[in-house]
Amino acid sequence: MAARTSAGTRTRVGKYELGRTLGEGTFAKVKFARNIETEQNVAIKILDKEKVLKHKMIGQQIKREISTMKLIRHPNVIHMYEVMASKTKIYIVLEFVTGGELFDKIASRGRLKEDEARKYFQQLINAVDYCHSRGVYHRDLKPENLLLDANGVLKISDFGLSALPQQVREDGLLHTTCGTPNYVAPEVINNKGYDGARADLWSCGVILFVLMAGYLPFEDSNLTALYKKIFKADFNCPPWFSSSAKKLIKRILDPNPLTRITIPEIIENEWFKKGYIPPRFEQADVSLDDVDVIFNESGDTQNLVVERREEGPRVPATMNAFELISTSQGLNLSSLFEKQMGLVKRETRFTSKCPANEIISKIEEAAMPLGFDVKKNNYKMKLLGEKTGRKGHLAVTTEIFQVAPSLCMVELRKSGGDTLEFHKFYNNLSTGLKDIVWKTAEEGKVEEKDGAAAGSAPSR
Repeated sequence: MAARTSAGTRTRVGKYELGRTLGEGTFAKVKFARNIETEQNVAIKILDKEKVLKHKMIGQQIKREISTMKLIRHPNVIHMYEVMASKTKIYIVLEFVTGGELFDKIASRGRLKEDEARKYFQQLINAVDYCHSRGVYHRDLKPENLLLDANGVLKISDFGLSALPQQVREDGLLHTTCGTPNYVAPEVINNKGYDGARADLWSCGVILFVLMAGYLPFEDSNLTALYKKIFKADFNCPPWFSSSAKKLIKRILDPNPLTRITIPEIIENEWFKKGYIPPRFEQADVSLDDVDVIFNESGDTQNLVVERREEGPRVPATMNAFELISTSQGLNLSSLFEKQMGLVKRETRFTSKCPANEIISKIEEAAMPLGFDVKKNNYKMKLLGEKTGRKGHLAVTTEIFQVAPSLCMVELRKSGGDTLEFHKFYNNLSTGLKDIVWKTAEEGKVEEKDGAAAGSAPSR
């Protein structure tokens, strides 16, 4: 069993000790975990077994996807180590990377220089080409699914798992509309069937545009207007794009999938080939025994893992060094102790020197006037929006961690709904949380200075 700590509840699954939640969606949750035998950090994707295996055909499709993903060993794709199951859950053990999302880089620094954008695009195309050659399609490629390791190497997450379950019909085409609207190919929206490889390539083209421009090629708050722009490929490249980059992007963002450029043609493109280094990697022997056990219909429970929980005192979860590093970019912990009210992502966090109970009360006071139902469970909170947004009700999970005896870290994560609506909600919420956010001495001086300047300004 997991060693008792002051962190309240600790959970063990097989040889892995589960930590903080890294992300969550409707059907899955991703948790930080540590292999207690090797001390290796991993990410574990947890799926609801009953939902996954409800339909036999879907179960077979998922088994095929997971089996293929386990066989994929590519330097630019998140590696899947193993698969486990309990009576109620499926656990997919994945490589854990610490460099953050590629999206964060654009959000904080703005557009990338053409050479840097090309380097990431080359890695993206390498990975997509490799997976397509093995019959695996992503179907939700966007900067948020592109991660960076500690060395800045691009890693695609959720390849083959992001859009589960998927079905290929007798016509050989996929028919499920999925993905993020701004990145989705016109034929996917059209709902007449699409080729997974060509649709993925369109998304790669949008990603390349975003890397170089710092904004989306197709953007409109009205969904119908957005779709019209996508159908017509109605976009303009900014003047700083080189002419060869413009030509390539226009060939990728061709609304007709039959005339759209292909990956072999991209690899031969002069702009793409500049500084290109083909990936080198070895194909290791991989066993699929663990996958077969999970989908074994005999009901054999011999190989199932058990979630073991050890209850401790009801206090905020204490972050150990491994988990603290998991929240930062690489080993740079400075970003944790800055007032992060500016840049908002799908998850955001701030630090506070107030007691955990006071933090909970302040968040509840700030969230309720914004039209949110609040449910509390120890030092975790679920905030559910009363209004239906673009993607259903906005749901936000809040968790408080103790970093030091007199310092807490508060994390807010979008667990449902639209990211843009989460941004607006957080900006409104943060106004009511100013009193509890920890400010460094320098920040306090800057605020005092600004306040004094504002106070002395002449009225007009």
